[in-house]
Amino acid sequence: MAWRGGLCIAIGLLVLLGPMFLGATPLRDLLAQSAIVGWFALVLGLAFTGQYLWHRRKAPPGQR
Repeated sequence: MAWRGGLCIAIGLLVLLGPMFLGATPLRDLLAQSAIVGWFALVLGLAFTGQYLWHRRKAPPGQR
């Protein structure tokens, strides 16, 4: 779960922050219009990471 969360967080940040670093290209316009997808990926990644940490915290010390 942790790698899924990290990957979703990375995708979300790339989609949200990408238009600031790209020049005036069609890709920049596409990323700027898909901000809702970036927010969804970011929230989903945080949920995956939170679930991983929650289950790790709940596991007995021998099963971590």
